[in-house]
Amino acid sequence: QDYYGKELQKSEDLKTNACITSARPLPKLVRDALERIHEEVVARYYGCGLVIPECLSSCRILDLGSGSGRDCYLLSQLVGEQGHVTGIDMTEGQVEVAKKHIAYHMDKFGYRKPNVEFFHGYMEKLGDAGLADESYDIVISNCVINLAPDKRAVLREAYRVLKPGGEMYFSDIYASQRLSETIQKHRVLWGECLAGALYWRDLYSIAEEVGFSPPCLVTASPITIGNKELEGIIGDCRFVSATFRLFKVLGGSWSGPGQVIYNGGIVGHERELVFDANFTFKEGEVVDVDAEMAAILQSSRFAEEFLIRAGGANAAALQGCC
Repeated sequence: QDYYGKELQKSEDLKTNACITSARPLPKLVRDALERIHEEVVARYYGCGLVIPECLSSCRILDLGSGSGRDCYLLSQLVGEQGHVTGIDMTEGQVEVAKKHIAYHMDKFGYRKPNVEFFHGYMEKLGDAGLADESYDIVISNCVINLAPDKRAVLREAYRVLKPGGEMYFSDIYASQRLSETIQKHRVLWGECLAGALYWRDLYSIAEEVGFSPPCLVTASPITIGNKELEGIIGDCRFVSATFRLFKVLGGSWSGPGQVIYNGGIVGHERELVFDANFTFKEGEVVDVDAEMAAILQSSRFAEEFLIRAGGANAAALQGCC
């Protein structure tokens, strides 16, 4: 709270590139939306890259660690007036910046009533802010779960508030090994998002334990530390900024591998949908997928964007899935 509320006044004050790594080029839709966001909101924002999944129209989205609200105001435009975005953050000063500009943005976007709200609270305890079970389509988070001492509680809460078929789409910092106590207790390394980084293999075990489908890696980029003193403390540990997608897939939604055809209906991704590091779906092209991916597509908001069929190419299309 102290580091983000008082010590940092603007993003240039950060000491590593952990919070400014950009995952991939931004679609025009997103670039245009960014330009409509108030300059104070952008200046006081310390997330890493952009965490914007696809297929957002009319969705209900929760942003964990929403800071000054940049991503919330961006998503507000992408979900449209019928959608809704909730931001929650533990730093009161940041929440105040976000709340201050609600009227400005709704006027700018031409919305009759606000489709955003902001809460001061903790992502490990979303119930304290009144967030109900199965109330969101998507939970996003931009490089803040590393700041929570109890990652398991964060993922458990995200799973709870997601609707069946919902998605957690988030970027964070991961370490190549479990971190020593010296690193974990280092104040600047905490603020810079490194001391709280999860050993990457632990993400997989926690996700499974909570109930999510296995994590799908979207992008990853190495983190550079241009500070000799900090490098000395870290030693041979390596860090990456990575974006993952986790889905709340209900049991029995799909039992085996399948074939899918993307219909090109997602705005801004008409020609192809880069789903994760393993799967890119081109419009009209048949793609073989494993049982896990078939279950994800079948049970999530992406179901209407694909023709999904079991096994071989000649198998009959499943009912109600295209």
